[in-house]
Amino acid sequence: MTSVRPTFEHQSSDLDLKQSQSASRDHDNLDESTTPTPGVWATFLGTGREKLAKDPIVWHDGAGPLFSSVLVRAKTIFTKRFLACLIAGQALSMAITGTSVLTTELNTNGWSLPCTQTLFMYFLLNCIYTPFTIYKYGWRAYGKMLVTDGYKYIFLAAVDVEANFLVVKAYGYTDLLSCMLLDAWATPACMIFAFFFVKARYHWTQVLGVLIAIAGLGLLVTSDFLTDKNYPAENKVLGDWLMIIGATGYGLSNSLEEMFVRKRPLYEVVGQMGFWGSIINGIQGSALEHHLYHEITWNGTTVGYLLGYTFVMLFLYTLAPILYRLSSSPFYNLSILTSDFYGLAIGLTVFGYAPYWLYFVAYPLVLSGLVVYFMVARPEATSDLKVVARGNQLEREERSGKANVIGDARI
Repeated sequence: MTSVRPTFEHQSSDLDLKQSQSASRDHDNLDESTTPTPGVWATFLGTGREKLAKDPIVWHDGAGPLFSSVLVRAKTIFTKRFLACLIAGQALSMAITGTSVLTTELNTNGWSLPCTQTLFMYFLLNCIYTPFTIYKYGWRAYGKMLVTDGYKYIFLAAVDVEANFLVVKAYGYTDLLSCMLLDAWATPACMIFAFFFVKARYHWTQVLGVLIAIAGLGLLVTSDFLTDKNYPAENKVLGDWLMIIGATGYGLSNSLEEMFVRKRPLYEVVGQMGFWGSIINGIQGSALEHHLYHEITWNGTTVGYLLGYTFVMLFLYTLAPILYRLSSSPFYNLSILTSDFYGLAIGLTVFGYAPYWLYFVAYPLVLSGLVVYFMVARPEATSDLKVVARGNQLEREERSGKANVIGDARI
């Protein structure tokens, strides 16, 4: 009996050790994959944010540790992912500039049909991405998607169409500086909507980044005011309200699209925006602009500008949802604040503008806001990307055991 007891104790010790190691591994896996997202205030103040940053900044131990932790954080900020976000954001900002220049040229040449102008873009999106979606899913899965989720995409397309329409109309009523300032409301509006739709939780440095970027835009508006680049308002109150509603619509549309592309393939979401956007925009354009079709100028120049506008918008609507996955819709809205600076660059080369010195302060200020915003990554930007396909594509992914998702954690 006594000879058996030590053997039993040894086996029990081994069993306890294995259970302890297993529990330790389970705890590590829990920390890595199922750490709950911190609450609003915990995230804002930077407490309990294991998922938000691996290298926190040391604030309370003196200048040396603070400087060292900032350097460590800087190395973690300027990653491939951030550079991809920065390049994509500025490419989209240039695209916004291109659409503004082409719209101005169309108006100068006697072609002003806001609904019809964007109709070609929605139609082209539909022609490219809807057939591809059907090819990937099959007709049955595509039809089921229209029945189960069509109402969501109808709402998304309607918000996007009306936001575009209201902002264009606002430029006809209020002055330029009001439009530039009020259009910046799209960024905080997007942050508010993203708070509810994608459960975004913001650290205080991200709020600071937004304020820095908007301050850069404020310097730009101040520069235009001092150099008298404004134009008189026809109905300032109406125009300002149209711009506020339109900017709110932009924020809602961007955050909704981010929510959708984090759950479904890009081709499905963009294709549905094109499909329903074509219908909604076509109906609205026919009702509001049909009497102008025979009065506007149709020639090679206007057709060329219209084609250019359509293809630039196609690029914008294709790249923007990828940036939503890489970073977020608020980051996209911050990025396109630099579009006015690219407009200045075009003005310098094409129209001979003379820039005011504040322009050269405002541009790096906006870019600095982007860097500060990215200092603390949101959980949604890296982990909560669960894209599920449908129909034949889902079956192919299940057989292969993998899904190639653009914008996932591989970047």
